[in-house]
Amino acid sequence: MAAAMLAAGPREESIYNLIPKQPAKLRKGQRYKSTRQGETAGDGDVQEMPTTFKVPKAERKTMGPPKVEVLTSKFLKAHDNDIVLPDPKPREEKKSSNKALIPSRKDQPLMGIRTEKNFVTANAVEAVMSVPLKPPHNFVDTRHGDTHPLTPSGLHPKYLLKKNFGEVPEYVAKRSEDFALEKANYDGYVGELQRRGAMKRLIDEERRVLLDGLKSNWEELHHLYQGLSVVTDTVPKKSRKERLEADMKQLEADIEMIERHKIIYIAN
Repeated sequence: MAAAMLAAGPREESIYNLIPKQPAKLRKGQRYKSTRQGETAGDGDVQEMPTTFKVPKAERKTMGPPKVEVLTSKFLKAHDNDIVLPDPKPREEKKSSNKALIPSRKDQPLMGIRTEKNFVTANAVEAVMSVPLKPPHNFVDTRHGDTHPLTPSGLHPKYLLKKNFGEVPEYVAKRSEDFALEKANYDGYVGELQRRGAMKRLIDEERRVLLDGLKSNWEELHHLYQGLSVVTDTVPKKSRKERLEADMKQLEADIEMIERHKIIYIAN
């Protein structure tokens, strides 16, 4: 039981904890002694090993200069680095000469000036000689007498009464002249090539035969296209379908070009 109580931890209460314990003594190890101490030099003298070593340091590689002279009279004061701006100059405003000068208080107004004009007669003559204003063109759209301007309403024939109504505009006439000039130049160029034998004009019969042949070729391709399989699950079927579509599209473009142009020239 005593062994069990001794084995108990310090947290558990035990009567043996009341016995005073002596502090453990720490044993120091042997002092280090160099094995080369006391060796003799070449001349027979005993060489003593230095106990301290002085490591030389370069200048200014420490925390700062070794000696700093502190001047108590020279130090950075408040607002020493502030930028001093020049004094602002008064703004010069240019006075415009368009305005009339203010009269001085010493100026006396002109007194006693009268006119001999008869304003009643002048107003009567002006009223008699003036051209009367034309009444505005309005229209009434309600029984209460609401009026609206007639010109922007669209009820008044504004453009019909213009002087140049029905005439061909200048830009259209100029464009027609330019087109006629270009056509004449082209016809002259084609005629010159025909005289040289470099170009041949396709007659109407040849044009009709060529057009019929293109249409018959398109019908044959269209018949073959209609006979294709609905499902194109193989590469040959897909390539044949694409080839027929491309040939039909080219024939359609040729037929459209020949039908659009009635005069066709063939280069020799």
